[in-house]
Amino acid sequence: MIRPAGQKVKAGCLFERFRFGGSSKKRQDIMQLLTSEQESQLLTNGKKQAAVRGTADEIDFEPVVKLFNPYGPGTWLLTELDPEQPDIAFGLADLGYPELGSISMSELKEWRHPLLGQGIERDLYWSPQRTLSAYADEARKAGYIAA
Repeated sequence: MIRPAGQKVKAGCLFERFRFGGSSKKRQDIMQLLTSEQESQLLTNGKKQAAVRGTADEIDFEPVVKLFNPYGPGTWLLTELDPEQPDIAFGLADLGYPELGSISMSELKEWRHPLLGQGIERDLYWSPQRTLSAYADEARKAGYIAA
């Protein structure tokens, strides 16, 4: 990088540029993890599930959205947002081994590749073909989420 004579380099400047791919605000705004329609559907699913959680009537939803790490391990199929804590989603996650559980949306939004600055992305062209439990069963057999 060429700097005008006399310009000082701020400590950590290069790190921040790589960490966030330039301007952190611009990079973070490129991809929203959820559309408003997806967020609404996830909350609706969460409310329906809250009413029957822990009973034989629990609902096996189709995933609403697929998120992924474009540079390494990390795939998430989400079915619900907790209506009392909408930052917490439920779904199938694969960070090297697939498992069902809760996911912090804020952690997914904040994560960035340490060198490239790229974050988690939403698969724009994915649509569910089966329920979450069917994806989970398939993923356990295969050792990864095939979606």
